[in-house]
Amino acid sequence: MVVRCARPKKKPGVTPIETKRKTNVMALTAQITEQGSPDVIQWVDTELPPPGPGEVQMRHTAIGLNFIDTYHRGGVYKLPLPNGLGVEAAGVVEAVGPDVQGIAPGDRVCTFGPVLGAYATARNISAKLLFPTPDDISDEMAAAVMLKGCTVEFLVERCAKAQPGWTVLVHAAAGGVGLLLVQWLKAIGATVIGTVGSAEKADLARAAGADHIIDYTTEDVGVRCRDITHGAGVPVIFDGVGKSTWEGSLKSCAPRGLIVSFGNASGPVTDVALGRLAEAGSIFVTRPTLFHYYATPAERQAGAARLFDMLRTGAVKVDIRQRYPLLEAARAHQELEARQTSGCSLLIP
Repeated sequence: MVVRCARPKKKPGVTPIETKRKTNVMALTAQITEQGSPDVIQWVDTELPPPGPGEVQMRHTAIGLNFIDTYHRGGVYKLPLPNGLGVEAAGVVEAVGPDVQGIAPGDRVCTFGPVLGAYATARNISAKLLFPTPDDISDEMAAAVMLKGCTVEFLVERCAKAQPGWTVLVHAAAGGVGLLLVQWLKAIGATVIGTVGSAEKADLARAAGADHIIDYTTEDVGVRCRDITHGAGVPVIFDGVGKSTWEGSLKSCAPRGLIVSFGNASGPVTDVALGRLAEAGSIFVTRPTLFHYYATPAERQAGAARLFDMLRTGAVKVDIRQRYPLLEAARAHQELEARQTSGCSLLIP
């Protein structure tokens, strides 16, 4: 049954998820049967069986909204259909399946994927994809920051290996990842140039610590970046925008510098001519993916621990600026793609 308007009514005294593993329970789940505009998001009643071997049943309390969700929905990344949406969520374990070690009902957990299906009130998920949520980290903070924060951790510290004293360029500096990038880079001692698209977003980037602001709607990014660096360019560029910022990134990069192209908000970068990299100063380009840097249990544990430490010390602060009811995911996607959001956004079941 497809539900488009309202969440099914609950009987008094019945919780969404029963703790008895032998009982099937109902969850409200987003589903797409085709890729396209936000209107393709449907809502279905899903019967969850008891969790299988290696699985837990997780009740979601907060769900992260990320630009990659629009790639999955819109078709930038092709999916087998039908499929779910969303990779990031926090919540509570309600039941555990056979062969699950170290996780018990009642434990607070969070995940950033890569399995889709976070747009739901509950789901069964592999225990291997879960992180324990520390007592001093709220569910909303975990859902808002795990994917973006771990992305920033690997981009800055293990991909670009940014160093104190470097001047770096961050595109879309007032976005969810952008604000975290600015803060993280400032915490390690870098100088940050941020690009934004409005005066309001310029204020947000400055508040996060950006030393210089470029408004890409009125200024030539390459020219301004060279002006700020006295013609030298920057050794590292973090570009999550893609197609529309590629030329500006090329023009801003110092000889033998690195462009870290990690997103496609304006569309993917295609047909990169290697000769242009030589002309721009023998520069390097990488298109990294989070899960290649969080591929082993040791990498996952170390990366998440580093993120939680940055949050505890206040070096990185999570700015949750939008909260949408889960059933308004389509509106959330529309506003995200129209660049009407800033900071982090959540879907609330």
